Amino acid sequence: MSTIYNHSGGYRKLHSFNFATIIHLGTISFCKRYLPWKDDPLGKTLGQMIGASRSGKQNIIEGSERAKTSSETGIKLTDVAKASLTELQGDLEDYLVQKGSIPWSIHAADHKAVLTIMLAEFQHSDDLLHDYWTYLLREKKKFDPWLEDRDDIAAANALIVLIQRATGLLGRQLTQLESAFIANGGIREKMANARMEVRSEPGAPTCPECGAAMKKRSSRRGPFWGCSAYPQCKGLRPMADTAETTS
Repeated sequence: MSTIYNHSGGYRKLHSFNFATIIHLGTISFCKRYLPWKDDPLGKTLGQMIGASRSGKQNIIEGSERAKTSSETGIKLTDVAKASLTELQGDLEDYLVQKGSIPWSIHAADHKAVLTIMLAEFQHSDDLLHDYWTYLLREKKKFDPWLEDRDDIAAANALIVLIQRATGLLGRQLTQLESAFIANGGIREKMANARMEVRSEPGAPTCPECGAAMKKRSSRRGPFWGCSAYPQCKGLRPMADTAETTS
C-alpha cells in the first residue's frame, strides 16, 4: 500500500533552520546592545525585530512538523518564515540608514567573508537536544567576529547577509515542496488512493505510472486495467498484462 503521510520533521538538519536560529540569537544580542529601552520606550522596534526573527525560526519548525498531514500548511508556514526574515532585513536596513550607513556592497570583503562561511552538517547521537545546541553554538561562533565582537554596523550587516542566505534556501524549499505536492498530491488524495488500493480486485496489476493498484474498467473496445488513482493518474494496462505483472 502507498504511504499516506508526507515526510516531516528533521528540521534541525536544514541549513535554512540553522541559519534562522543563528539569526534569532544574533538579533536578540543586537537588540539588547544597540536598542536600549530608553530609546525605544514602547519596545516596538525591539519587539518587532525579535518577533520577526523568532517567527522565521519557529515557522520552519511548525511547517516541517505540520507537513506530515498537510502539504498546503507546510508550504504556507515555510513562506511565512521567509517573509518574517525579509521583514527583519527591512528593519536592519532602516537601522543602518538611521546611523548614516548603508548595507555592505556584495563586493566588500566583509560581505564576501560572511557569505562564504559554510555550516557543518548536523549529526547527532541518541542525545539529540544536547548534541544540537552543542553543534549550533559552535557554528554560530564562526559568525561572532561580526555578530558579537565588532560594532553595530558590522552586526547589522552580517545579519542581513545571513538573512539573505536563509531566505534563498527557503525559496528553494518552497520550490521543492510545490513540486512534491504537484507530483504526489495532498493527504486527502493519498487517503482516497489508499482506500482504492484496499478495495482493488485480487490479482490486479500495479499502475505503470504511479505504482498504485489498478481496477478493471470497460470501454467500447473492451475491458482494460485503469489506475485506481484516476483522474490524478491516467495509467493504463491491457488485460493481457495481468499474468506478467502479478506473477
